[in-house]
This record gives sequence, C-alpha cells and structure tokens, in this order.
Amino acid sequence: MCCCSTMSNTERTFVAVKPDGIQRGLVGEVIKRFEQRGFRLAAMKMVVASEDLCKQHYIDLKDLPFYPGLCTFMHSGPVVAMIWEGLNIVKNVRLMLGETNPADSKPGSIRGDLCITLGRNLIHGSDSLDSANKEIALWFKPEEIIEYKSCQQAFLYE
Repeated sequence: MCCCSTMSNTERTFVAVKPDGIQRGLVGEVIKRFEQRGFRLAAMKMVVASEDLCKQHYIDLKDLPFYPGLCTFMHSGPVVAMIWEGLNIVKNVRLMLGETNPADSKPGSIRGDLCITLGRNLIHGSDSLDSANKEIALWFKPEEIIEYKSCQQAFLYE
C-alpha cells in the first residue's frame, strides 16, 4: 500500500526543461524517460524565471563570456522546474542528459537524441549533490516538495 513517506538512501536532484524544450513540446518526453528509469518526481512547476533567478542559478558561470546570453535565454520563456529522487540520481541524471554540447552526446541520451546545438541544449541537470541542494532551494519552497512512497519502490530497489 502506498503511503506518504519517502524512500531512504535516496538523493534529490534539480532538473529544468529550458525554454527551447518547452517550445518544442518535449516536456513529456523528458518526464517519460525519468519515470521509465524508475525515478520519482517530487516537485514540478512551470515558471517564467525572473532575470535575478537566472543570474543566481548560473552564478558559478558569471565570469564566462556566454553568461549574459544564457541568463537572457533562460528568462525568455517558460521553464519546467522539477525535483527528481532516486539512488545516485545526480550521477544517473547527468548520464541520461548527455554532454552539455549535444554534438558530443551519445545516442540514447536526451541531448544526443533531441538536440543539435550547445546554445539550445534543452535541459539543465544539477552537476553535483551540493549544486542540487542549492538549486532546489533556489527554485522551490519546502512546502512545494511532495513526500510520498512510490508503489513501485519494491520493484525497483532490492
């Protein structure tokens, strides 16, 4: 029977479908891939991120030449922000996304299958557990994160 508690020994990560993914109608495909893998969606919302939020999100890149354009692009339209849970999820999501540059991504990865250029690479995923925690706190209030036990848990984990 399902109940309202989360799995133990899991991590959370932040994933965002960027404006190009929204415009191309790929949100469902992204969600489908994570669900099929067995990860649990803990929160999701569609927002047009403020310029300040985009700057804070990418603050680690502030000294790079593409930073202003990246922030402008992320603020240019809706973004679907999500929190996913699962074992080793940060590492696994990064593998599922593929390389930042879609040209370097393997077929079967999200970027390898669905993207062409670096500037329109469809999706963001946290690159470490520390980054995930910071990004989750930046994009979501604690009350927006849903705690529940997936009925599939026993069929996914030993």
